[in-house]
Amino acid sequence: MQNFKIVIEYDGTAYQGWQRQNDGTTIQGTIEAALETMIKNPVTVIGSGRTDAGVHALNQVASFRADTRLTSEIFERGLNSLLPPDIVIKDCAAVDDGFHAQYSARSKVYRYRILNRYTPTALFRQYAWHIRKPLDLNAMNKAMAYLEGQHDFSAFEATGSLRSDAVRTVIDANLTEKDADGYVVFSIEADGFLRHMVRNVVGTLVDVGLGKVSPGAFEDILMSKDRKKAGITAPAHGLVLKEVKY
Repeated sequence: MQNFKIVIEYDGTAYQGWQRQNDGTTIQGTIEAALETMIKNPVTVIGSGRTDAGVHALNQVASFRADTRLTSEIFERGLNSLLPPDIVIKDCAAVDDGFHAQYSARSKVYRYRILNRYTPTALFRQYAWHIRKPLDLNAMNKAMAYLEGQHDFSAFEATGSLRSDAVRTVIDANLTEKDADGYVVFSIEADGFLRHMVRNVVGTLVDVGLGKVSPGAFEDILMSKDRKKAGITAPAHGLVLKEVKY
């Protein structure tokens, strides 16, 4: 029995998220089906974490075990020949038995792209949240400073989530300056994320940028642990899992 690590890039537009479901096409289910075709046995692929319907990934990491003589190079080529063009295996490697895509991860980096200009985009409409009104990036940066460190992020967690606690440590949070085309990119690295946490943070930061919430009030929302006080959940299509660190 060999243990393999794969790095996956995918466009989540056509999928019901990462996790396998009884009904609906998912990233995990699609990769597992391709692996079963290759080795003629069911395989469970374990991802570093779940991504929601419509969320994308540049470097999602997953692992699987298989009783096979196939090499990692053959798996990489074979999977890419079987998978649809919106899922690509960027790397496949044999790893030691102790590696687990989820439990071995130290942190993850997510990136959220906002198009901040009056006109929308045709080419990149599936990859950015369009905000017409100008955002105050200085105010958003002030608010973001409160995210760093260890906090209870219940205020930015989807209601009805099941978890042992909502305490997470944010290692870094930053916002790029608006580029010539009007794009602003929010990046966040943490040791773990709650369900919809990044999208709820972004929705609230946009309220700060629009002047609806002050940077100080953003801190109050975080400390309140009350989801009802935070902003809307930003659309899934602007979110990308950029990196998983081990």
